[in-house]
Amino acid sequence: MPARKLASTPMSESLLKAQLFSGLTRSEGESLQERAVHKRYSDGERLFTEGDACEGLFIVSSGAVRIFKSAPSGREQVLAVEGPGSSIAELPVFDGGTYPASANAMGPTEVVFISRVAFQAFCLEHPQVALKVLAVVGSRLRRLVGIVEELSFTTVRQRVIALLVRAAEASGRRTARGVQFSLPSGHQEIAFEIGTVRELVSRNLARLQAEGLIEIDGREVLIKDLAALNVQQKLSS
Repeated sequence: MPARKLASTPMSESLLKAQLFSGLTRSEGESLQERAVHKRYSDGERLFTEGDACEGLFIVSSGAVRIFKSAPSGREQVLAVEGPGSSIAELPVFDGGTYPASANAMGPTEVVFISRVAFQAFCLEHPQVALKVLAVVGSRLRRLVGIVEELSFTTVRQRVIALLVRAAEASGRRTARGVQFSLPSGHQEIAFEIGTVRELVSRNLARLQAEGLIEIDGREVLIKDLAALNVQQKLSS
């Protein structure tokens, strides 16, 4: 008889959406759910702070969580924005270290929390989950290498263009005049994401508009020629 899936409850559905726990049998899911706690956070509320002792693993149920590093000057670098189904803080759960970055809720957010001790015990009982943790951590490492490369080898103009292209490809609507989309955040948050300051984001967006490559109305952006903008990204220095 094939293994039955975990009975549907709000918490169990959140767990089953996570890459780490996909494919759990009913008994495995029930065992995990018994060790989990449901938590709610308001917009901007801190889940954990860089340098704090790791208490456990978070699975995003709804909303989003912003992972970032902070400098003594107050500047921030966004490492990732994790949505429903994503797991957070796998590495310190296993290596026993502190949280390597901070995490804030973006809007009303709900998570499922599993303590470090409980999650380690579960992985000892179910090694296949530990293997999935390795896959997730590997993917995170590749993403971080990409961030380092972008910050080290590209200009602010190139990073702004790359962000516009990614946003257009992710949510753009093709119109007779070009590709139109809404910026997912304001200039300050964009600066945090691409490793610069708000003034340089605004200045580069204004220059792209003056060059006739884009049109901006608030957070609404129109890219007149996506291919031409991609060329500009490669040529900018």
